[in-house]
Amino acid sequence: MSTAVYFDNNGTTALDSRVLQAMLPYLSGQQGNATSRHIFGRAARNAIDQAREQVADAVGAHPSQVVFTGSGTEADNLAISGAANALAPGRIAVSSIEHPAVTRPADALVWRDWKVVKIASNRDGQVEKAALAAILEEKTDIVSVMLANNETGVIQDIASLGEIARQHKAFMHTDAVQALGKMNVDFVDLNVHAMSLSSHKINGPQGAGALILDKRIDIRPLLYGGGQEKGLRSGSENIAAIVGFGAACAFASREIQQRTTKLKMLRERLEQGLKQLDATIFGASTERLANTSFFAFAGIEGETLVMALDRQGFAVASGSACSSDSTEPSHVLLAMGVEADMARGAVRVSVGTHNTAEEIDLFLHALKNELSRLRKLTAVAV
Repeated sequence: MSTAVYFDNNGTTALDSRVLQAMLPYLSGQQGNATSRHIFGRAARNAIDQAREQVADAVGAHPSQVVFTGSGTEADNLAISGAANALAPGRIAVSSIEHPAVTRPADALVWRDWKVVKIASNRDGQVEKAALAAILEEKTDIVSVMLANNETGVIQDIASLGEIARQHKAFMHTDAVQALGKMNVDFVDLNVHAMSLSSHKINGPQGAGALILDKRIDIRPLLYGGGQEKGLRSGSENIAAIVGFGAACAFASREIQQRTTKLKMLRERLEQGLKQLDATIFGASTERLANTSFFAFAGIEGETLVMALDRQGFAVASGSACSSDSTEPSHVLLAMGVEADMARGAVRVSVGTHNTAEEIDLFLHALKNELSRLRKLTAVAV
């Protein structure tokens, strides 16, 4: 192929040209610090305030609940560590399918005498209410379950899980980084106290994220300094990135129905072809994000297939972009009860609104050829 095809939109998305246009005034010319009181500073503050309203509108929150961060990872860390910092050492429960941005700060709390408990997933990749309720029979201070999984795309019933957590007076957080822009997300309806978001998953710029926070909840900052973001995230704001995040949220909210319709059509076309090639599609029997397909072929290593497809001009992933340097099988699939050998074969295709049906067909043709080649090589080796 003369042009590479990008099928890794859960890793990051292309910057929307309209978002870039919104950002350009804040990337050139003299910019003020948003904490300054002169005309340049006021202009910067107004731009940030507008973006705060756009992000809040996208998730049914109030602008005062939006805390801007430098990434979704930072938002997750602020939620987990920030909540823990405001409490005496206790107990935190996180699902077994979480992104490392949640599991690692949770695991780090062990050094501060916290007990970390993992909430089991069923074979469909779902966290069941009964599993959380059983854990909450013992006093638990913090609960974190992601809204939509970055690998499988499986969507959780966060509203029900949040209700259970609230009944047990636990702080409830959800990582909604992958969900934003791909499904309807409403902060109030989800019954959570905190929710993490990221700009670059919705065709916004990298380097901007947000934590949506119930104003009645006390968390402590990770960064201390000038007191920006109501003291919860000090540091001079990245005005251009925040403006871009706000614009991306506005476009995503306005266009979500047409986007999800197209994404679902592309995924269904892809998975029809995958089934003909005898792929195992993970989480296929439950509700998933419209753009995500995570699959494997018996006897084929995922990393090998990813590299082979890359040579054919197709950019796909073997799992989470944030842990792609690991050769270990997906912890998400292992938590779902998938055998390690099959989990090592997992490949993720996450389509975007720029992708086409023709690209799906070309991908399936290349995939069929590469599978045939790799199987022949395996047979010779044996």
